[in-house]
Amino acid sequence: MRRFTRRGSKKLGLPPGSLVHVGEKKIERPRITIIDYDEKKLEEREVKKVEECFPFKKTSTVTWINVDGLHETDIIDKIGMHFGLHPLLLEDILNTEQRPKMEDFGDYIFVVLKMLYCGEGNNDIESEQMSLILGPNFVISFQEREGDIFNIVRERIRASKGRMRKSGSDYLAYALMDAIVDNYFTILEKLGERIEYLEEELVKNPNPKTLQEIHRLKREMIFLRKSVWPLREVISGLQRGESSLIKKTTNIYLRDVYDHTIQVIDTVETYRDMTSGMLDIYLSSLSNRMNEVMKVLTIIATIFIPMTFFAGIYCMNFKHMPELEWPWSYPCLWALMFLIAISLVVYFKKKKWL
Repeated sequence: MRRFTRRGSKKLGLPPGSLVHVGEKKIERPRITIIDYDEKKLEEREVKKVEECFPFKKTSTVTWINVDGLHETDIIDKIGMHFGLHPLLLEDILNTEQRPKMEDFGDYIFVVLKMLYCGEGNNDIESEQMSLILGPNFVISFQEREGDIFNIVRERIRASKGRMRKSGSDYLAYALMDAIVDNYFTILEKLGERIEYLEEELVKNPNPKTLQEIHRLKREMIFLRKSVWPLREVISGLQRGESSLIKKTTNIYLRDVYDHTIQVIDTVETYRDMTSGMLDIYLSSLSNRMNEVMKVLTIIATIFIPMTFFAGIYCMNFKHMPELEWPWSYPCLWALMFLIAISLVVYFKKKKWL
């Protein structure tokens, strides 16, 4: 539950705009890559010094600067100083517990999103904060670690096909957001498989491990909802905003991302309802199993009650009991008890209790 309640205690008492990394250090050293392109040429390289990014602030091409690793605040500070980014924006980049949001600063647009992954070796959903800065001719992205879901975007840039190389930085920002939203469908598909498996387990063989998995899945759905719901406002703000950085031709594509976001939210809400109902199914299944056990025990007890009655009578220590002197009393008593037991079994079967 730490990821739901974690807060930046390091920032207590510091003034607004203080650059303090809030979150986990996920890679040893930050990595900066640059992809600079237009319709005719492409340059892709990794740089060792942040100063190598500065010449791309004012070019006729489109530049994508990607920073992996946020724990070295000097890099974030230098990029912010050169590109004229607001200190509060830089503070939000370093705070990895930010809620997804969009802010228009006029000369650039700041967007915070959540990239989701399925953890290695388990089904837990892991989150990574993705910060995007959209400028007139550049997009700067900040991630917590290496490895992402943007390889398909990079391949589209390298292939020099379609709209990617012909469009501006706003289309690149759209492509990155679209990749993030499309990955949500992959996460939801895996969650759907887990829910189907749990539903089968609940009907066939509910056990304490099933209950643990239900609670675990409920926490995952809360976390997923927290990450996805604000995205609706982000895409809507970009689509309906009046920023000159986003062209009208790109608005059509943002509308498509908005539609996908609504689909994701609807699916999340459906899964939440299904997960909430699983606990009732679990309790009902346990109750049905208990009823079956009690029914069997009751039938057995009912069959043996008449036998116990006769045995109790003839275990009494009275001296004058006529049947005790009769030679056929013992086999007759057994025959009577068996007859009663068989009659009860037949009666239970007619009532469909067996």
